[in-house]
Amino acid sequence: MHIPDGYLSPATVATSYAVMLPLWAYGFRKLKSFLDEKTLPLLGSLSALSFLVMMFNIPVPGGTSGHAIGTALLAILFGPWVAFIAVSFVLLIQALVFGDGGISTWAVNAFDMAFIAAFAGYAVYQALKEKTKFAPFIAGWVSINAAALCDAVVLGIQPWLFSDAAGKPLYFPFGLEVTVPAMMTAHLLIFGVIEGVFTQIVYTFLKKREGQV
Repeated sequence: MHIPDGYLSPATVATSYAVMLPLWAYGFRKLKSFLDEKTLPLLGSLSALSFLVMMFNIPVPGGTSGHAIGTALLAILFGPWVAFIAVSFVLLIQALVFGDGGISTWAVNAFDMAFIAAFAGYAVYQALKEKTKFAPFIAGWVSINAAALCDAVVLGIQPWLFSDAAGKPLYFPFGLEVTVPAMMTAHLLIFGVIEGVFTQIVYTFLKKREGQV
């Protein structure tokens, strides 16, 4: 799901950073007010776990990849703004150190896998937590699929918006008719289930450890 450099137009990159900078600024303020000696170690450990699961990339037809992200788990435990900033940092480190995702595309990757995933997962969990014990699983499944859909749309509109006079795409070459089925089939059936199981297992383990389950 990490979009590399060169896949998006400069206009898309500029727009994404213009959108994300105020969100990051607000998220940092939320994070600073949240952190203390109790929450920091757990947040750091789970962010590292998110980093680890995102490193297992499996190619998906249509020019990108699929993997678990761990954003929903962080959002459930710490709130969506904290999860958003934590996963944004994870994505930045992956791009800078491992070349997993681009620097120019960091804002788009963070919007998909950090912002959208965090708020989608958190909203679903809050809506279902009193109704089913599988709320973490459903939250994880919805979270990653929402991120995958955003990823597919951003990639798929590139040839529609940015082509030369002959109609040849200037950047990412595949349209929505390729990106949406490719991304959503893989995530609805495979990666969403993995994300849901991961979220459910880790959440249940942590709550049992706290004596709340």
